[in-house]
Amino acid sequence: MSRGAFILLEGCDRTGKSTQAQMLVDRLTQLGHRAILWKFPDRTTGIGHMINGYLAKHQDLNDQAIHLLFSANRWEAVEQLANHLRSGTHLVVDRYAYSGVAFSAAKGLDLEWCKQPDVGLLKPDLTFFLDMPIQASMQRGGFGEERYEKEELQTRVRDLFLKLREPDWKVVDATETIDQIHEKLTKAAQETIQTVASRELQYGLWAS
Repeated sequence: MSRGAFILLEGCDRTGKSTQAQMLVDRLTQLGHRAILWKFPDRTTGIGHMINGYLAKHQDLNDQAIHLLFSANRWEAVEQLANHLRSGTHLVVDRYAYSGVAFSAAKGLDLEWCKQPDVGLLKPDLTFFLDMPIQASMQRGGFGEERYEKEELQTRVRDLFLKLREPDWKVVDATETIDQIHEKLTKAAQETIQTVASRELQYGLWAS
């Protein structure tokens, strides 16, 4: 059986990741693929509930503690993700370890320390980075509702994403129209699905 592809969408807040992720799942399903959407943090778990309370500004947590909770939230999902992929289901994932590291390091934590809890996670087969000027994302609806949606922090987060960028990332201009972005993502996703079908799952994120 062909395995599924792990397709990741990353970027700063309000760049359209969630919209594009859902559109991509819908399109792949229409094309006859099995595909599901997975969002991090997963706020449905016990750890996820703690993260949600923090992001919604209902409670405060030490920066190191919240970083480790974000990482734990990814690790608690890793077997489910792997099982979906092995069964031939494609995963379209909205945020992952790159977001965790970029946001924590933007708050002043050491970049290499931030990466360590996620070393060994599943590696995406395809990563899109939706990029746009922070000033443009601030004009989109809802900016500022959650803890991290502040201009200065988002600017540092963008710089760190670019520092974390892997050579095979596909950087997408998020100021283009929704349909233009969607077509680019769909084309690249279909190519990746065919390429990785017979490959083993990739573990070892950031492992030396």
